[in-house]
Amino acid sequence: MRKSFIALTGAASAITLALTGCSNKAADDSPSKGGGGSVKTDIGVTADKISLGVLTDTSGPFKSGGLSALYGHQIWAKEVNDAGGVCGRKIELDVKDHGYKADNAVPLYSQMVTNDLGLMQLLGSPMLAALKTKLSSDKMLAAVPSMASNNLDTGTIISTTATYDIEMLNGLAYMQKQGKLKDGDKIGAIFLSNEAGENAMAGVKAYAKKHNITVVESPIAATDTDMTATVTKLKSDGVTLMTAMTSPATVSSIGVQMKAQSMNMPLLGWGPTYAPTLTANPEVVAAMKDNFYLSASAASWTLDSPTAKTVRDEFKALKVADPASSTIFVGYLAGKAWEAILKEACSAGDLTRAGVMKAREKVDNVKTDGLSGTLDFSDPGAPTTRETYISQLDASAEGGTKEVGKLFMSDEAKAYKAPYQK
Repeated sequence: MRKSFIALTGAASAITLALTGCSNKAADDSPSKGGGGSVKTDIGVTADKISLGVLTDTSGPFKSGGLSALYGHQIWAKEVNDAGGVCGRKIELDVKDHGYKADNAVPLYSQMVTNDLGLMQLLGSPMLAALKTKLSSDKMLAAVPSMASNNLDTGTIISTTATYDIEMLNGLAYMQKQGKLKDGDKIGAIFLSNEAGENAMAGVKAYAKKHNITVVESPIAATDTDMTATVTKLKSDGVTLMTAMTSPATVSSIGVQMKAQSMNMPLLGWGPTYAPTLTANPEVVAAMKDNFYLSASAASWTLDSPTAKTVRDEFKALKVADPASSTIFVGYLAGKAWEAILKEACSAGDLTRAGVMKAREKVDNVKTDGLSGTLDFSDPGAPTTRETYISQLDASAEGGTKEVGKLFMSDEAKAYKAPYQK
């Protein structure tokens, strides 16, 4: 565990974030005074506080993304609390580390369900799979930083980014627009053999079907990081473009092996393939700086917008050792999503879990100032946004990536029907 205690102090109050949990007790199902009068509350909401859980990875294979998203949550919470909170209540974050293990996440969730209104972050497909039924029965709204669209079969899940299938559809469309892919080509696809990887593959297959592209599939486990044999096989299969729906450690091995085997072709990754640690290794940078493309919902860290500048300034003020990352934007966006939903619930006079669930379906136009596409939560079965950025590695840039493709939605992504959308 990286830290046992994280604290931020704003102008008006302190935000206490404890990895071991918080002592917030559930409120009773009775009206309490809010920003606009009497507001009905139940679990996780008191007269002066709203507790939101963060069930994340701060010690496992996706700890870089988990911590980066957490910093974004902290920045949002400080901003909101400094401005007086939401519905007359300050935000408190209850942070717990599952280490990317579902066996850890389940008992941790059982503690959070009695303390928190909902989850600001639930990271990891295995954890979501283990908890999805519980979230539904508990009416526990959970924001997922990146996710598979086939998990949108319940109204308790919201994504603050494009789903994996959309990321890959847009990524391949960009590759073809740039002349790096054409109809009838053969591409390699290395993907995690889990719900996340398979959903990304659904996007790859949908694009391939439309463009008569052959896909050579190579499923792997999350613990697989040496891609020597996998890359060798795909080279022998004659692929002309590689796609990677893997962890950062795995994609770095893919890139290095492609370089070693003279596979001079694009390597396209989904959002979770990138972490700032990729630019810390000179061998990885040398291998991937020219041919690695990232299709991700969040803008590069250097985005020129007022909100991006504010988030960057606040991140510097945290004075943490971890590098800057666009995933911090993703964490901040989760806060903006929750803020919009909480304000809608407050206006309706109902901050209970059931009230929050009703409120989310009325929130359909959350502006992001370029951090991502506009967020629409009104159809629980549809991707929140279908817009993504395309970026490449740039070790000289703060955050480690440079934008090469503006925020866009491909025709293929626009036409794509997710499994549960209306």
